[in-house]
Amino acid sequence: MSLYRSPRDRSKAACIGTTLLALLAATPSPDATAQSLPTPPAAACAEPADMTPAHLYGLWQLTLWPLDGRETEPQSRGAVLFERHPDYPGSVRGHIRRNTTGNDVQAQVSGDVVDGEFNLDESADGVTMEAVWAGAPLACGQIIRGIRRPAEGSATGQPSLYFRLDKTPGWR
Repeated sequence: MSLYRSPRDRSKAACIGTTLLALLAATPSPDATAQSLPTPPAAACAEPADMTPAHLYGLWQLTLWPLDGRETEPQSRGAVLFERHPDYPGSVRGHIRRNTTGNDVQAQVSGDVVDGEFNLDESADGVTMEAVWAGAPLACGQIIRGIRRPAEGSATGQPSLYFRLDKTPGWR
């Protein structure tokens, strides 16, 4: 029993086989291809002074710890989502959600990064400022470290805390 129905089918198969062999012979080996192609440039690193609000967009993991404490023993953890500010193109707006002793805290935030300085205002009701954040971007803008302080006149009684924001992978 033959795999081909007719001599004509056998001829077509031979022609296709010859074409595939010719293409295979003309294709450089993976080693040769790797050596001949230029290496793509490394991802650009945003220097702190060159950061724009767009560098802040996305999801960030948050860690807060006391001024007399250690980062490895956080007082609170959470997440911050920054998006483009609808009213101010040079700023970001977002939401924070973090745990505290006894309950979770949610707040609105808005701020910017200018000349390598990160500043953020936090408000639980979107009107009254409860805390101000000041820090600096590090690690090509993938980490922001600084201090979160109660806003002037804030009646929350919250202490000043160090903070660290880590950009979540995939949000570039």
